[in-house]
Amino acid sequence: MTEQTDYYESTDGLKLFYRDYGSQQDGTPVICLPGLTRNSRDFEDLAAHVSRSRRVLCPDYRGRGFSDHDQNWRNYHPLTYVDDVLTLLDKLEIDRVIVVGTSLGGLCAMVMAAKHPERLAGVVMNDIGPEINPAGVERVQSYTGKQPVVRNWDEAIDQARQTYGEWLPGLSDDFWARFVRRSYREDKDGVPQLDMDVNIGTAVREVGPQKGDPWQLFDALAGIPVTVLHGVMSDILTSDITDKMRARLPRLKVVQVPNRGHAPLLDEPECVAAIDDLLEKVA
Repeated sequence: MTEQTDYYESTDGLKLFYRDYGSQQDGTPVICLPGLTRNSRDFEDLAAHVSRSRRVLCPDYRGRGFSDHDQNWRNYHPLTYVDDVLTLLDKLEIDRVIVVGTSLGGLCAMVMAAKHPERLAGVVMNDIGPEINPAGVERVQSYTGKQPVVRNWDEAIDQARQTYGEWLPGLSDDFWARFVRRSYREDKDGVPQLDMDVNIGTAVREVGPQKGDPWQLFDALAGIPVTVLHGVMSDILTSDITDKMRARLPRLKVVQVPNRGHAPLLDEPECVAAIDDLLEKVA
C-alpha cells in the first residue's frame, strides 16, 4: 500500500488535509468520510485492503485531524463538508467516486446524491439513515465537545472506553490503545488532546433541525448501488428505520453487524464482505 498525504484549499480559504492510497490503481476511486468527531485515521485498515485494487481517498473534515479549524462553528454542517469533498475531487480531477461514509459521512453521501448524483457510483452507509433515533442524538449531544481534559494516554484510553465501550464490546486493550491514537494527538507538552474542534459540539447542539426532508435526500440514492451497515446494538440506526429505508428503496442492501452499536469499525468480516461485494458491482 502506498500512502501519500497532502493539503488542499477549501472555497473559503481553509487548509484541509487528506490521505491518498493506491493512486496508481484503476477503477472508480473510493472516498471514505468519517463520523462526527472522527478523522481519516479511522480508515487506515480499510484503505490498506481496498487500495490493493482501488484508489482510496480519506479526507479530514474541517475542524478535525490535520485540517484547519473553522472560526465560524456554523460552518460545521453537512452542506459545507460536501462542498469541501467536491473541491477535493475537482482538484484531483476525479469525476465519480464510491463513498464509504460512517454516520455523518453517510449523511454527506445523501447530500451529494441530491446535489450531484452524477458524481456517485455507489455508497456504503455505515450505521446511519435519513432518520436518527432521538436517544442516539441525545447521547451524542451530551458528550461532543464536552469531554474533560485528560493528562496522559491511560486517561485517554479510559475516556474512549467510557464513550464508546458500550457500543464496541469485547475488544482488547491493544485495540483501545490503537483506537485512541486515531482520535487523540499530543500537544506540545506531550499531553493527548482530542483531535477535533470542541466547537463541533456547539454546532451539534445549536444549529437546530435540518432544513428540508432528509427522506428526500435519501430518495436521491435511487439508481445508485447502496449498502447500509447496521450495528445491531445501535441507538442511532434502529431496525424500524432500516425497514422504512428498504420500503423506500427496495434495491437497498442492509447488512446486520453483530455485537456492534454505533458505529461498526469496518474491520468486521460482515463489513469487509459487504464493501467488497459493492465494489465488485462498480467498475
